[in-house]
Amino acid sequence: MSLIVQKFGGTSVGDAEKIMNVARIIADTHDQGHQVVTVVSAMGHSTDALVDLAKKITDNPTGREYDALLATGEMVSVALLSMALNSLGYKAVGLNGAQAGILTEDLFNRARILEIDTNGIKKALSEGNIIIVTGFQGINSLGEITTLGRGGSDTSAVALAAALEAERCDIYTDVRGVYSTDPRIVPEAVKMPRIAYIEMLELARVGAQVLHPRAVETARQGNVAVCVRSTFDLKDSGTMVLGIEAMDKDRRVAGIACDESQARLALTGVPDQPGIAAEVFGTLANHNISVDMIIQSLSESDVPGGKPTNDIAFTVSETDLHDAVTVLEQVKQKIGAKQVLVDTDIAKVSIVGAGMIDRPGIAADMFRALAEGKINIKMISTSEIKISCLVDKTAAKDAVRTIHGRFFADSGLSVTQATVNEKLGY
Repeated sequence: MSLIVQKFGGTSVGDAEKIMNVARIIADTHDQGHQVVTVVSAMGHSTDALVDLAKKITDNPTGREYDALLATGEMVSVALLSMALNSLGYKAVGLNGAQAGILTEDLFNRARILEIDTNGIKKALSEGNIIIVTGFQGINSLGEITTLGRGGSDTSAVALAAALEAERCDIYTDVRGVYSTDPRIVPEAVKMPRIAYIEMLELARVGAQVLHPRAVETARQGNVAVCVRSTFDLKDSGTMVLGIEAMDKDRRVAGIACDESQARLALTGVPDQPGIAAEVFGTLANHNISVDMIIQSLSESDVPGGKPTNDIAFTVSETDLHDAVTVLEQVKQKIGAKQVLVDTDIAKVSIVGAGMIDRPGIAADMFRALAEGKINIKMISTSEIKISCLVDKTAAKDAVRTIHGRFFADSGLSVTQATVNEKLGY
């Protein structure tokens, strides 16, 4: 008997009718002879409602109490879904993160999963139960509730699939799979039958909202086959996220992503001497602030005959902006820099594809497409399979459209849907 881990997002369990629909999907999987462990998110936008409620109380809640509050959303979903399955005649047991044995770092709001004690889940499965687990949360070494950050339910599901050695992890959402870009921006976006972990990971990191980056990294580390599919269109087999065998080297670009939740910071008048960059970014790292695109440029001294200085510009998530500015103001004083500049009117547009490796001309095609769309580039960063450009936020969607038109005008997928169906056992 194989084990399937399923995950249902907030839109899939948004109300009582949708919860009953999810219960029937789970029951159907169980009836096919599978053991089932299901991870659920909070209903609809209930997490946003909890965040707003906290803001009405205080602008600076303690991490411990904030996590305790946010974790209640998933607990509601688990309880209702378990009730729904029991009402259909199935044995279902709901577990919170602690009961499911999910141990995390001693860090609130964005903890990482350290290990999962699966003994409790395995015992409940052996008794014929369907297991429903809260996503997005766990417990730390002090026995306190922790959360994994937004989108962490994906990570919970994939981590459980790895720990339980599941046949696969099905991520049910409100889209049919992974597309070449956001179909809400480009209606003619192409759905991919399969995509490699490394491509999906890069897309998730640069703004694609289909899967959480940590979930993809966890899947890659545990070699978990992940299927992204729609809760509302069960006939569509979705997109498989797999290992190296899924890399289509003939496909130059796998996808295009846009991240409008970025901010650009610049530290000007930085002394041109060894150790300064280490001081700046080391201090940011010590405050758990992740930095993305980085550019350092030489600028002339304001004092005649004075030593030249550097300007260091980089991007951070808007959620880290306040803390980053606070840290940079302290660093500025320490190293004798001139000023801290902030730009929130920016967005990052990226192309990703394993087929970019050792293939010249792709960056030029991207830049040419932006030029034809009269879209100015503020910053550029690259890796073997990714090129990112910073543009004005108002131009972000137009940038996605013009780049997609360049790379997917005559799109054709070399992998048939039959290949995916065979992998899924349909």
